[in-house]
Amino acid sequence: MGADSIAQAVLFFSLLLAASLWDIQKRIIPDSLCFFILLTGFLTFTSEKLFGILLGLPLLIAALLKEGGMGGGDIKLTAASGFVLGFPLGIAGLILGLCLVILWYWGNRIVRKAERKALPMVPFLGAGFLCVYLFDAGEAFL
Repeated sequence: MGADSIAQAVLFFSLLLAASLWDIQKRIIPDSLCFFILLTGFLTFTSEKLFGILLGLPLLIAALLKEGGMGGGDIKLTAASGFVLGFPLGIAGLILGLCLVILWYWGNRIVRKAERKALPMVPFLGAGFLCVYLFDAGEAFL
């Protein structure tokens, strides 16, 4: 793993953590964080990674179909993370993140009999993206 990859990993992790905390506290993701995540993708840029931006498309469609269901910050963060990861890894991270949010939601509903309310998505999406990123980085060492 080169210096660019290490710098990217540290920045990607830090920016996703900051976005997660911001989403938990304020229920909004600043455009600047999404932009900086996008910029980290240029540290290990390949033309194939451009297709990762398309990861935001399913979330955009969901937002258009159900008002209040998905925020614009979630869409932008997913597209930026897709650019960092590339399309195949980004899809895996998105699926993992969405599975985590579903498990958390239903676990809370069952255990606590919690009411239905919207959850901040970025902590779950970020966890999915980071797991896939770290798994891919681990594969590079093997």
